[in-house]
Amino acid sequence: QAQLVESGGGLVQAGDSLRLSCAASGRTFSSRAMGWYRQAPGKGREFVAAISGIDSSTRYGESMKGRFAISRDNAKNTVYLQMNSLKPEDTAVYYCVAGSGRSLLSSFDTWGQGTQVTVSS
Repeated sequence: QAQLVESGGGLVQAGDSLRLSCAASGRTFSSRAMGWYRQAPGKGREFVAAISGIDSSTRYGESMKGRFAISRDNAKNTVYLQMNSLKPEDTAVYYCVAGSGRSLLSSFDTWGQGTQVTVSS
């Protein structure tokens, strides 16, 4: 099982940018799909982004397209989420996730503890 530790959350203003990092350890990282989910207060978990362990192809939740970018550095066992043009509705706890396989279609079976992102208007 991978252990995932997120960092980089904080309080920002609307329109600002923020980069989240997720350090992975404990199992083969470079061959796994990785991703991010988020959960706002009083809401269910929402898919944010994922990156393939095959070719680093990506997919995004609809409201994140064009604003967020996921990337990975396999040498550092780290995945990133660059968030631009942040909105108050982006306020949530952001979770790093690791897939059970390499494909973007893999289920995500390992979760980090989450990092809080708060966007003020």
